[in-house]
Amino acid sequence: MTGLPFADRREAGEALAAEVRKLDLHDPVVLALPRGGVPVGYEVARAIAAPLDILLVRKIGAPGHEEFGIGAMVDGASPQLVLDESAASSVGATREYIAQQVALQLKEIERRRTAYRTGPPIKLDGRTVVLVDDGIATGGSVRAALQALARVPCRRIVLAVPLAPGDVLPSLKRLCDQVVCLYSPDPFFAVGAHYRDFTQTGDDEVVQLLADAHAANAGS
Repeated sequence: MTGLPFADRREAGEALAAEVRKLDLHDPVVLALPRGGVPVGYEVARAIAAPLDILLVRKIGAPGHEEFGIGAMVDGASPQLVLDESAASSVGATREYIAQQVALQLKEIERRRTAYRTGPPIKLDGRTVVLVDDGIATGGSVRAALQALARVPCRRIVLAVPLAPGDVLPSLKRLCDQVVCLYSPDPFFAVGAHYRDFTQTGDDEVVQLLADAHAANAGS
């Protein structure tokens, strides 16, 4: 595959949905990473007649160097802390600091979930979870999400993305049951470099897509 394979996130979602649909998944639920993953996840959820929800991942940064991640809080019925113990220790992150950051990020997760008006997270016990984003660069958010989902009694975890670097995928495959990736560019640049239209997904679009998905699922 050469050039720019995807016109926009909707087209990428349709192409991804066609592959996910072949898996014949049991009792699936689609979790999209907002905001860019929601248009992609919407198409996947529609194709497999599954509910669509968001999974919010908030980085926990090192003291005084917030850009350096030592862990993440991951949304869900029971929010999970994914912490790199060695990294936290190396930067002197105390238990008190981590607890403070957890509280801060939980508050932000709740604010965003309220803004998107999705209601409480969908319970995942015994279900097949399809985790969707619009693409993977370093894989940090997706990795944290998969590590958190591994602690939930899901039936199966499938990671589905339109594109990702080939050298990132092996470590992610170890964290889930199956990976569906349409395209692994080599060399890999930014995710948006492989879309003709990679306009930022707005909050209003996220709200509308989640509402449309909920209405479609309620009527099925």
